[in-house]
Amino acid sequence: MSFFARIGRAQETQFKFQDPALSILERTDDLISRLTLEEKVGQVLYAAPAVDRLGIPQYNWWNECLHGVARAGKATVFPQAVGMAATFDTDLMYRIGRAISMEARAKYNLAVGHGSRERYQGLTFWTPNVNIFRDPRWGRGQETYGEDPYLTSRIGVSFVQGLQGDHPKYLQAAGMAKHYAVHNGPEALRHEFDARVGMKDLWETYLPAFEALVTEARVEGVMGAYNRVNGEPACAHPYLMQEVLRKQWGFKGYFTSDCWAIVDFYQGHNVVKTPAEAAALAINTGCNLNCGSTYPKLMESVQQGLTTEADIDANLRELFPTRFKLGLFDPSGTVPFDTIGASWIRKKQHVELSLEAAEKSMVLLKNKDDVLPLDPDIGSVFITGPTAAHVQSLLANYYGVSEDLVTIMEGILANLSPHTLVRYVQGALLDEPNRNPADWYSGEAAEAEVTIACVGISQLIEGEEGESIMSRHAGDREEIGLPKNQIDFLKLIREKAKKLVVVITGGSAMAIPEVYDLADAILYAWYPGEQGGMAVGNTLFGKSVPSGKLPVTFPKSLEDLPPYDDYAMTNRTYRYMEKEPLFPFGFGLSYTTFQYSDLVLSQEVAYPGDVVRVSCRVTNTGALAAGEVVQLYITDLEASVPVPHYALKGFQRISLKPGESREVTFEVSRKQLALINNDGKSVLEPGDFQISVGGSVPSQRSLDLGAPVYKQAILKLEQ
Repeated sequence: MSFFARIGRAQETQFKFQDPALSILERTDDLISRLTLEEKVGQVLYAAPAVDRLGIPQYNWWNECLHGVARAGKATVFPQAVGMAATFDTDLMYRIGRAISMEARAKYNLAVGHGSRERYQGLTFWTPNVNIFRDPRWGRGQETYGEDPYLTSRIGVSFVQGLQGDHPKYLQAAGMAKHYAVHNGPEALRHEFDARVGMKDLWETYLPAFEALVTEARVEGVMGAYNRVNGEPACAHPYLMQEVLRKQWGFKGYFTSDCWAIVDFYQGHNVVKTPAEAAALAINTGCNLNCGSTYPKLMESVQQGLTTEADIDANLRELFPTRFKLGLFDPSGTVPFDTIGASWIRKKQHVELSLEAAEKSMVLLKNKDDVLPLDPDIGSVFITGPTAAHVQSLLANYYGVSEDLVTIMEGILANLSPHTLVRYVQGALLDEPNRNPADWYSGEAAEAEVTIACVGISQLIEGEEGESIMSRHAGDREEIGLPKNQIDFLKLIREKAKKLVVVITGGSAMAIPEVYDLADAILYAWYPGEQGGMAVGNTLFGKSVPSGKLPVTFPKSLEDLPPYDDYAMTNRTYRYMEKEPLFPFGFGLSYTTFQYSDLVLSQEVAYPGDVVRVSCRVTNTGALAAGEVVQLYITDLEASVPVPHYALKGFQRISLKPGESREVTFEVSRKQLALINNDGKSVLEPGDFQISVGGSVPSQRSLDLGAPVYKQAILKLEQ
């Protein structure tokens, strides 16, 4: 039996919809015309059943690939999304998307070849999460690309372009922008919460990444959120789903509910009374697919006159094209990705790519007296802490699994000389005091030349509702520092340690002023994926020079934040925060030093329609070759409405040898200079704009922490 026969593709076309020579519209209409109403209802379910009489196999739309093919067995595990954002590397994100799509096709082909078409085995991936990480208490913030709309847009577009591929006819895999559109906690209230947001914040902060993924990356899917937005359920929101998404942005893909979100219409939000009413409300508003259990009630909805078969047909016309673009109805041998096989799963190059991503994601927060990098020939090292050998701190959530999960302890050992005396004691639990008060670890710290304390949290503490089994708040965090028992542990270690290097795992900003005072060096490792331990080890011992930058602001304390359920951006993120942060957005140290100089504008006075080139020279003034993320920020100094203190409008990752200089150039046009007014409209106002270029958000705090001095200039915009 041929491979294509095994995967269930028709060898000949029996119906028009199976003919790849026809347009997708013709094929879609032909397929819809052949289905009964009951069959049509089945096809708007995420677990779409087979239609045997038409040769249509079952298909499950629900698949995940947040940082590698997830929940489907063996796959390359990349760093968690927020860690990948810390690389500020769009080329890297494109390559990661391509690698994931190759593994996705391989796993799909293998699954179908073995007669399996279950959940997490398809090609429609519900990734990426481009919600804005506005508050560090949100447990799912780790899934995002951070707090900045521009960074999120650029990283997200690159990932989707890599994932979906560039074939002129077929999608390699189908991506999805979620959770549309205003969604970031609280997790415990997501099934009933109404996120109230003004038009300015909506269009300035919450929508830009979705717009970019739709209009630039041509993302194939969009997922609605659980919550309401200004009173309307996000999965039945006429303004967001029709006026904005379909009409203004021209979205041509499919829209799905989050899983069981339509149940919330009558059990949480109480906007309707029955499942039939909920199903009709969603389908009538353009929710093409139901992840959940409500759309089977569409038969009742039609009988009760709440919706019509024509409305269901209209949804299928937006839903079916994705399956055609993936080649799922095409005869055997016509789809170029059918031959991708098992050799692509955890391919050597993909594993190396995961390591590259993890190394580039490492953020050096402190390095007193150049404690780091450590000498591999050091005489003795004490490794301790609850995350040193903790696999969960590598995986984060929405993860695949690998036979080569390198823990931090293993990565450290791989970098040490054979003669080095190494002691390991866990020393502390993740989130509770030790029950046995005996101290068998501070003495080890006293004897070792350096103590490496591996602390932090994992998805056991922060994550999605129901998943984080150690969370007391449905995956969210009430406190945003390290657990108190870990602080106490570090204090005890510090009393005797000669040198204390702290490695922190986590997926969100942490208020850790005490740790900053205690440690000689701090490396923030995020949830670094399957090769994360090796990346940490390589960084600590200088094989890799840290170059990651924070995609989120680290506040000094919880008291510096507005109420969690307040969706206004006032006092939130680096763009509007009034309090001085502990670590600013965009911050990250290196083992070398960089100097910024010669900031030049191609013109100091501009007019609407002009494109101004901003150039700046960056020089590696240290002794090591290293990467640097050059960041461009713009401040509107004469705005008619409140605007961000600074707004990231460009970034470039460069690599420089010792002594090497490079001129980095950005282009500034209307899009970067326009503000969003209180009506949510983009407006270009004349006046002065401050242009800042540096290695962190411009602030005195950045300079105090050791970031290179940024350069600034004024651009005047005339009418």
